[in-house]
Amino acid sequence: MENPITVEVTRGQLVESRHRGMAVVVDADGSVVFQAGDVDAAIFPRSACKAMQALPLVESGAADAFGFGYRELALACASHSGEPEHVAVAAAMLKAAGQNESVLECGAHWSSHQQVLLAQARTLEKPTALHNNCSGKHSGFVCTCVHTGEDPRGYAGYDHPLQEAIRSIMSDLTGAVLSRDTCGTDGCSIPTYAVPLTGLARGFGRLATGKGLEPIRAAAARRLIAACMAEPFYVAGTKRFCTKLMQVAPGKIFAKTGAEGVFCALLPEKGLSFAVKAEDGATRAAEAMIAALLARHYEADSEERHALMALANHGMTNWNGLAVGKVRVTDVLFH
Repeated sequence: MENPITVEVTRGQLVESRHRGMAVVVDADGSVVFQAGDVDAAIFPRSACKAMQALPLVESGAADAFGFGYRELALACASHSGEPEHVAVAAAMLKAAGQNESVLECGAHWSSHQQVLLAQARTLEKPTALHNNCSGKHSGFVCTCVHTGEDPRGYAGYDHPLQEAIRSIMSDLTGAVLSRDTCGTDGCSIPTYAVPLTGLARGFGRLATGKGLEPIRAAAARRLIAACMAEPFYVAGTKRFCTKLMQVAPGKIFAKTGAEGVFCALLPEKGLSFAVKAEDGATRAAEAMIAALLARHYEADSEERHALMALANHGMTNWNGLAVGKVRVTDVLFH
């Protein structure tokens, strides 16, 4: 099945580039209310599923034991920019568990925020694992292990008890069979599993509604989603798209990006869950797609719809500030 063109990029009056994609929206019962492209194709959610991976932190009682609030829980679900605030919260999480950055297995990289990167280059010999965009998630993993009595060493490995627990959780949520056959290694070294796009959307829907989940898991899921919506900066960072989407309607939109053109979102009050994948892995396409799909579920004259469509369809400028083209979604997402 050929996926449709969902996003176009213009230069002048002509279309310069086209992105194909798949997109699905499901309701509170898990029924598909919109689809475009091969939504049953298996895709790697990458970082879009971090809220699922953070469930053991809350379910185990670790979050309460270490006194974590919304900022810590949001960071545990984050792909943050490595800004000072993100680094400080990740370090504090580890300290609460009697650990430090040496235990993290995510690797190190510089901040993705240019101004912060320049400041780091002036003041640091090299970045630490705390600057990694996944340090909050990994800090949550370590805290979970410490609280449950598991040895945190090797926590990123496929056979570690924590990863076994996460694999079971993700299978239950998405309905997909997860094994070594469907497993890859994520950028931060933990296992990542290919699941159908529709299964990913349904999994997020279950996080929002709690339907079919044990009470302790349903409560943990609601708490994590609420934390992300309350602290969108700690989910991503300054001028990041996840943060912008959630700031459009504070407390009413959950959004999380993943590498290679994946994006998931929730409108909890409307009982709707969203998942998109840009076939070519382009982030700009996934961002436009998810913003447009969210927009179509707000009233035509509402501030939210206008703000979301401005994120979906936006101009591009060059280094001199001259308008050179546009990123725009196609009618495929509105049929």
